[in-house]
Amino acid sequence: MELKRVVVTGLGALTPIGKNIPDYWDALSKGVSGADSITLFDAEKFRTRFACEVKDFKAEDFMDRKEARRLDRFSQFALVCSEQAIHDAGLVDNKEINKDRVGVIWASGIGGIRTFQDEMEGFFKGDGTPRFNPFFIPKMISDIASGHISMRHGYRGPNFCTVSACASSSHALIDASHYIRLGKANLIVCGGSEAAVNEAGMGGFNAMKALSERNDSPKTASRPFDKERDGFVLGEGAGSLVLEEYEHAKARGAKIYAELVGSAATADAHHMTAPHPEGLGVILVMNNALEDGGLKKTDVDYINVHGTSTPLGDIAEIGAIQSVFGDHTFDMNISSTKSMTGHLLGAAGAIEAIASVLSIENSLVPPTINHSTYDENFDSRINFTLNKAQKRNIKVAISNTFGFGGHNASVVFKKIES
Repeated sequence: MELKRVVVTGLGALTPIGKNIPDYWDALSKGVSGADSITLFDAEKFRTRFACEVKDFKAEDFMDRKEARRLDRFSQFALVCSEQAIHDAGLVDNKEINKDRVGVIWASGIGGIRTFQDEMEGFFKGDGTPRFNPFFIPKMISDIASGHISMRHGYRGPNFCTVSACASSSHALIDASHYIRLGKANLIVCGGSEAAVNEAGMGGFNAMKALSERNDSPKTASRPFDKERDGFVLGEGAGSLVLEEYEHAKARGAKIYAELVGSAATADAHHMTAPHPEGLGVILVMNNALEDGGLKKTDVDYINVHGTSTPLGDIAEIGAIQSVFGDHTFDMNISSTKSMTGHLLGAAGAIEAIASVLSIENSLVPPTINHSTYDENFDSRINFTLNKAQKRNIKVAISNTFGFGGHNASVVFKKIES
């Protein structure tokens, strides 16, 4: 069986540094930080009092108030962001699209944590009588976002949610590409959304000692590969891509951003939260993704790394990259856009895949910002694209994401060739 080709024909972004694709890319290119003091709740007593929030987001600007009340913030993000990608792909009011062959695969690492927190808080403040909102469960469950997207647009193809912590939306892209390659769908709207900047989210990650506590300088707190890094910065938002079968896209005259040529998923099989010290799962996932795409290691120009700004994680990932690419490591650009967006958990893979696609389209590598102190754990010959974007003709880019539980995902994009 000959596999179909998969291309990207639509993009949408709702991030801490831009609420649409042009603004997101402009901020990435300029090295803008989205971190600031938390406004969504009173964080005065928390060890970390800053995050990368989506600024000035009002669901009522995009949907009626009644609908907004029935959706958790992560689902609101999903509807708004996917709508951008669907419009960008030219699918709105397109009567020629067979909606039986259009799917939605959406990701969230946590889902409606705000809704869960609010409902349980209300219960425990009461007299023990269960008085729960009838929308409690439908607002909270992680799969509900994909359901709402399909219902809004009438897409009757494959519809489900992927949940693998911070690798969730990369796995959504991988699953979507498989359905298209196998001829099971023509188009799939995929991506992820997360909205965990609340008491439960911040408190939980603080308890794990996973977050930066650089409260005196939030905008410089996310500093991947810097010697003084002390943890990640929690972010929120969403990213969406429309993946489409190549011939189907050509036939309808769609704009094609890039081709998704390869992907892979592996496990560390090591620890709940810590990376494998030898990077075995990460080495395997990149090797498998390159093999899946029929690519040589020297074909790769840019890697958008997981790069969370944690002491152990950054070292493990770069070690794995060097194991895979050898001396070619020094010929590539590497950058972590989490230095600007923070860590969007289940939505990270989607927004970073978008960054990779846009870097190909614009021949520009977004920077790793906030670097000031060299870490001797890293080879000085590695080009981390520090503090300023770099021009480069990018033919192949890899997006890496890894999640608690040892989940690893790599997605490979290539400049489109007819």
